[in-house]
Parts: sequence; structure tokens; C-alpha cells
Amino acid sequence: MIGLYKTECVRVDGPFRTVDELELATLSWVHWFNENRLHSAIGYRTPVEAEREYYRQINSQQHPLPGEPALH
Repeated sequence: MIGLYKTECVRVDGPFRTVDELELATLSWVHWFNENRLHSAIGYRTPVEAEREYYRQINSQQHPLPGEPALH
């Protein structure tokens, strides 16, 4: 993870003049990494898309069908 950060953020966008500039670049990179990058292990979708689909599946499985008794 640190290698990716250094390669994709620090070396590409640097050098930085102040710590604040580095912090802002880091925040931007973390946001991109967590929400916008396409990931091959999850079908070239973003992590946010994969997480939404996961919870959509979980929530649809937890609700009983009409006429079925609820377990709670």
C-alpha cells in the first residue's frame, strides 16, 4: 500500500513545498483509491459500486418473502 501511495501520489504530484500540500494530495489520493479506482478483482468496478451491490444483496436476503414468518 505504501509503495502504491509513493508511486501514484508522492512521485507523480510532488515535490511538495509544504506539509499542507502533501496532506491535501494524500487526502485526494485516498479518496480516489477508496471510491473511484477500477479494481480487477471485483470485475473492474469501483470499490464503492462493489460495496453497494454487496449490501443490496445482503438486505434483499434478510427480508422474508410475503407470507413467510419473520425470524426476529
